[in-house]
Amino acid sequence: MWAWLAIHAALAAAGTWLARAYALRSRLIDQPGERRSHSVATPRGGGIAIVIALLVATVSLGLKFPAYASLALAFGLGLAAIAAIGWVDDHRPLSPWLRLAVHILAAALLAAAVWHARGDPWLALAAFVFAVGLTNVWNFMDGINGLAASQAALVALALAGFGGPVWSWLALALLAACAGFLPFNFPRARIFMGDVGSGAIGYAVAGLGALAATAQAEPARALVLLIPLAAFMVDSSLTLLRRVRRGERWWTPHTQHAYQVWARRVGHVRVTLAYAIFTLLSLASLHLVTEVRIGFMLCMGAGWYISAAFLWWLIQRTERSAP
Repeated sequence: MWAWLAIHAALAAAGTWLARAYALRSRLIDQPGERRSHSVATPRGGGIAIVIALLVATVSLGLKFPAYASLALAFGLGLAAIAAIGWVDDHRPLSPWLRLAVHILAAALLAAAVWHARGDPWLALAAFVFAVGLTNVWNFMDGINGLAASQAALVALALAGFGGPVWSWLALALLAACAGFLPFNFPRARIFMGDVGSGAIGYAVAGLGALAATAQAEPARALVLLIPLAAFMVDSSLTLLRRVRRGERWWTPHTQHAYQVWARRVGHVRVTLAYAIFTLLSLASLHLVTEVRIGFMLCMGAGWYISAAFLWWLIQRTERSAP
């Protein structure tokens, strides 16, 4: 296991270093602005290194376990498609609807493979919904140093415990790749993940969740994996709903997420660490629900989401009341 982790961490670290050199040479630079949370011009596109490391792991597992090759192929093709459209968008802005169309196609490919593997249309539908949703959630939440990569690493740790003898290795590859990228992005960002990384990582998390469900005798038990997603799901969804209610152009960049509001007051490092602590505590709670009835699992999950919603409200309220 340690060799597997070291290989993919090294691939991501080397790839991030090369991506930074390419971004500086090609002038792929994010400038500070009122719709951004950083104050220093920073190159972008480093997330491609995480994608490449994860694709290497996917191909390796598909070759080692031929019985799972079709699932691995669907996952890898979807991941590559979302990374590709993100890479293009990092170079020249694309229509958000074109990006969404690619996200939908990649999610449909994953869902079709899951349906073929398990013959369960509800599981396939869940895979489709979460693939589209988390692809965009991670894009929304990639706005301060280290947040998107650290949360992906922690969720991957949870996924590694549910993926069975095959997909746990893919989850560990995602964990290692994020670890290889993080020194370039946290606590000081020398490169940003970019759309090539954020969307692809969201898809990877959803895809790994779907693959983990196919490895379960009772796929519904994979719902427990929603618990470590609480921080990201609540911040992204409540902020989006508030923008829609206000009649704002919700698909445009902004700095209204709770993590962005809080980072303006206390800085990127403290916010990223606070989100990590919240998710780590949720990971610890998973040990209480893995061997109990689904009803108890759902109640505990609701508790985490209610807690995250309260914290979101508190942060937003503090911002409104600030002088």
